[in-house]
Amino acid sequence: MRTTALYPKHQKLGAAFTDFGGWNMPVRYGSDLDEHHAVRTSAGLFDISHMAQISVLDDAASFLDYALVSKVSSLVDGRAKYTMICNDQGGIIDDLIVYRIAERDYLVIANASNREAVVLQLQKLADDFDVEIKDNSLDSALLALQGPKALAILSELLDIDTSPLKYYSIAPAKLGSIPVLIARTGYTGEDGFEISMAKEHAAEAWDLILRVGAERVKPCGLAARDTLRLEAGMPLYGHELDLNTKPQEAGLGRVVAFDKESFVGKAALESAPVTKILHGLKGEGRRAARADYEIFYPGSDTALGIVTSGALSPTLGYPVAMAYLSVSEALAPGTKLEADVRGTRVNYEVVALPFYKREGK
Repeated sequence: MRTTALYPKHQKLGAAFTDFGGWNMPVRYGSDLDEHHAVRTSAGLFDISHMAQISVLDDAASFLDYALVSKVSSLVDGRAKYTMICNDQGGIIDDLIVYRIAERDYLVIANASNREAVVLQLQKLADDFDVEIKDNSLDSALLALQGPKALAILSELLDIDTSPLKYYSIAPAKLGSIPVLIARTGYTGEDGFEISMAKEHAAEAWDLILRVGAERVKPCGLAARDTLRLEAGMPLYGHELDLNTKPQEAGLGRVVAFDKESFVGKAALESAPVTKILHGLKGEGRRAARADYEIFYPGSDTALGIVTSGALSPTLGYPVAMAYLSVSEALAPGTKLEADVRGTRVNYEVVALPFYKREGK
């Protein structure tokens, strides 16, 4: 397994590790709940250097308009877009964030487990375009500072004013003396920032944020990141998204720009029937339906669908889950369902996503 530049830091902090996309990543440093609540109430610092960082240069806008489902050419300098890269059958190769750094300079952030597949697809499609694709993943580091106090902490460290930096924006800056790209994006449902840099600066940046943040910031692992993103209704590749799923089925049809003349997967996405839809579910009690647990109508022995992600919500205090249900139209909020939790039927009902939304959003 690969390790990030911060692996010795994580070891020193006593982290427990897990294999994630071929990377040995910190899953927790102590208590999952403490780390989760730190992000909701103060700030958490994550090492997400396993994520892929890919530069697309030169005629990048036209190329990405064709390669991705969204209209990337509509971005202006310093803005970002959540999007997807699909195959010819409309299956999702990966979900991405694309940042326009400059007119001919775009940054693509992909999931760690899909780095090679995304790079391969981009390279395959690049033959008819004047573009250069550079996979900088193994030479780069990425940190995420998330939570209501993230802005205040970074304002003490950066040489720019981050207050005007809007959600889904990016800007060059210096963190202390370290050149970075700072983006107001994240995967927790809280305000926060993702900070890209050369990997040789990762340890210095990590230490600087923890020192200046002091009691306001806590190192956080992948377990907290997972419950945070679940509460925020954010999909995880391999759970809510995969090659057998289309954006419309995942409730993400809004990211597909069908008004574009052409893009990879357009014909399939326009014609393929929707046979499953991702739903948010709220449970009773404290027994949570986990991934792969089956969902039923009350009294039925025929499974209606399957849970993709589920947990007892640390913030809300009750079980939540996302599940694909075999329906052609979304079920109305309040629809009563049951989950088979280790042989026992537990009451659930359909609710709107996200489960949690921060104040003022």
